[in-house]
Amino acid sequence: MRKYITLILLSISSQNFAQDFHLSMYDAAPLFLNPSLTGVFEANYRVHGQFRTQWKSVNFKPYTSALVSFDMPVNKWGFGAQIQNFRAGIGNFNALQGLVSTSYYVPLNTKKTHILNFGLQAGITQKSVEYQLLSFNNQYSTEGGGTFDQTLVSGENFAGQRTLLPNLNGGIMYYNSSEKRRINPFGGISVFNLLTPRETFFDKDNDLPFRMYTHVGARINITELLYIVPKIMVMNQRKFSEQTAAVEVGYFMKSSETYLLAGGIFRNKDAAILHVGARKDAYILKVGYDINLSTLSLASSGKGGFEIAFTYLYKKAKPSTYKICPRL
Repeated sequence: MRKYITLILLSISSQNFAQDFHLSMYDAAPLFLNPSLTGVFEANYRVHGQFRTQWKSVNFKPYTSALVSFDMPVNKWGFGAQIQNFRAGIGNFNALQGLVSTSYYVPLNTKKTHILNFGLQAGITQKSVEYQLLSFNNQYSTEGGGTFDQTLVSGENFAGQRTLLPNLNGGIMYYNSSEKRRINPFGGISVFNLLTPRETFFDKDNDLPFRMYTHVGARINITELLYIVPKIMVMNQRKFSEQTAAVEVGYFMKSSETYLLAGGIFRNKDAAILHVGARKDAYILKVGYDINLSTLSLASSGKGGFEIAFTYLYKKAKPSTYKICPRL
């Protein structure tokens, strides 16, 4: 049964996400969400790490996603780099990706409160799989009540265990940076796989399609101590579409000078995600958990994935006034 479920999950990953990375707390990792967010923050540099594990309830080798990034503002530019790794299933399918990114800041008014950012991201991805560990239809045997016999010929013609893919991504982001407004809107579009690279472990044509994120929202300042951020993201990749609605609440505790963070994310026909966290000085920590709502919930008992995100913002001197972070 575990092998059947593993094959199903591999099929879902290949068809729905085209083997792209997937994070629930997507905007906790700005370079993952949109290259135009590179270097857009109030500090000298930013270090971010994120880790996610999922499907542990239905697979003895859970799927894992790990990411680490570094970026910094330089005048009107932003520069950064990101490494992310995705590992899935019995066949140890692995995707290791390294990216560098840059962004450019354009103020739309003299007060520099309406901001437009453009970003580009480029790098390379190595994908590998140990296909010798996998079981295929031709290896199914009815003996012993039904099982997979890996000594049988699989009928699969793998050209190799590794492949390299070039990456080119782009994005644009608008945000209102005024600290005196009740509502600070923001919105952006990012497009990934602009080169549509050939992705296959066989001698066949299989282009990795564009993946596009459209994300919008606003920070609503209820009081000086309390804010709420409703936001929506839509992801499109070929015929697949994913809709996500989220809300985050932040409350500032004067006694400890700490923001308490909490929120919920709903991914249509897939999962509900709850997360909590805190921001203290230069440190931001968020922890989230997926509750599975998809058709796989019968097998997973509603259990989804655990995710943790940590950000460190180093601030040596007062930054330029035009680099005010969008209220994500």
